[in-house]
Amino acid sequence: MNTIKQQDVIDSVADALQYISYYHPTDYIEALGRAYELEQSPAAKDAIAQILTNSRMCAEGHRPICQDTGIVVVFVKVGMNVRWDATLTLDAMINEGVRRAYLDRDNTLRASIVADPAFTRKNTRDNTPAVVHVELVPGDAVEITLSAKGGGSENKAKFVMLNPSDSIVDWVLKTVPTMGAGWCPPGMLGIGIGGSAEKAMLLAKESLMDPIDMSELKARGPKNPLEELRIELHDKVNALGIGAQGLGGLSTVLDVKILDYPTHAASKPVAMIPNCAATRHLHFTLDGSGPAKLDPPDLTRWPKVNWAPSAESRRVNLDTLTPTEVAEWKPGDRLLLNGKMLTGRDAAHKRIADLITSGKGLPAGVDFRNRVIYYVGPVDPVRDEVVGPAGPTTATRMDKFTEMMLAETGLIAMIGKAERGPTGIEAIRKHKAAYLMAVGGAAYLVSKAIKSSRVVAFEDLGMEAIYEFEVKDMPVTVAVDATGTSVHQSGPAEWAAKISASGIPVKQR
Repeated sequence: MNTIKQQDVIDSVADALQYISYYHPTDYIEALGRAYELEQSPAAKDAIAQILTNSRMCAEGHRPICQDTGIVVVFVKVGMNVRWDATLTLDAMINEGVRRAYLDRDNTLRASIVADPAFTRKNTRDNTPAVVHVELVPGDAVEITLSAKGGGSENKAKFVMLNPSDSIVDWVLKTVPTMGAGWCPPGMLGIGIGGSAEKAMLLAKESLMDPIDMSELKARGPKNPLEELRIELHDKVNALGIGAQGLGGLSTVLDVKILDYPTHAASKPVAMIPNCAATRHLHFTLDGSGPAKLDPPDLTRWPKVNWAPSAESRRVNLDTLTPTEVAEWKPGDRLLLNGKMLTGRDAAHKRIADLITSGKGLPAGVDFRNRVIYYVGPVDPVRDEVVGPAGPTTATRMDKFTEMMLAETGLIAMIGKAERGPTGIEAIRKHKAAYLMAVGGAAYLVSKAIKSSRVVAFEDLGMEAIYEFEVKDMPVTVAVDATGTSVHQSGPAEWAAKISASGIPVKQR
């Protein structure tokens, strides 16, 4: 009968969250390295190169892989013979570990959790509370599996109540394209089948904690119908041609994980949750001998990929940018941005809209005329940093504000992650603006292009405040041009056709 100490839980959770903020799981990195070698799409290969380069930089610099350091989700298996030396509840111990990890001065992580979600949405400032799932199991140890799940991928979670005779494969292949690229592929798909509605969702989330082993599975061959289904879905989803960052290519998913559970005879609940390019999870066991010991990964297992700007990239001076120059950009053009830009995401856009509607106008010091806005919520800087990791957030969340921003503020271009929806594209076409895509999952790499940073408005919004960044050679791709042409529509269509024409065999069920 082992005694688990309160401090060991707190320290282990804090250490684990710091660890996964800057160390990718090696199984993911090795799988992504294989995808990089096989990728034939230049745009997708460039995006994967940025992700791999960013990963090594973060591992060496101990800074977050992504600016969205996630909502903490914890699965705890408590041995029924365990004794506790604690005054806090298990939830309270875990949350204290979360608090310490996210407020660590050496590697401050972004606080993204808001309380009162339906109304005031006030940031809790320390990323608590975590979402904790507890199960009692035989034994005298405590097993903890934790993850830090980014909002971009979590927002793409899907659920359906199928009829018992309906095809899971058909539903997945119909649904994945509707998820867009805001979940930052290439990543994983976690699928839960059975139980009740909430059980299927829990199964899908828990399946994402398993290591990537698709290559090994294919090499040895499937041993049961679920493994056959995993392989079929992996191949058919990749045949959609969505590719890295939705730009079109061969690798959309690196693995598909499935867990199932008995269900009602009239039901077939199916949940699907993606894990992004910043996949972060870790498992450890506490047996009473002290906090978990977390050894650093062997960085020699990281692919030797060092991203550099393409020779075809065009330098753009943001300080002299004009609508005429923006109108000359073509879909797929690679740009290196130089000069000053403003930032803003969900909360800032909502506040701007309210100010314009009320007739008050923009706050002093905020002028979007002939300027570019970057959809970002950066991590706080540490040591001598100008800004912490500062990758893009999902652009479609700003679609409903795009017409207002382009019509009322003089804005001429936007930078974000993944595709734009029909509303955003129509506003871009109407105002002959442009949308530029930065790579999600390369936040630390992007931050190195930011040479100065200052808050210019809405400081109370924390990471959602409006900043002014001065950048040097910040890499972006023209994703929607002034005519409304989108690479996130043309790219996947082109590569789906190429994959189909190549005769890649896809096993039929």
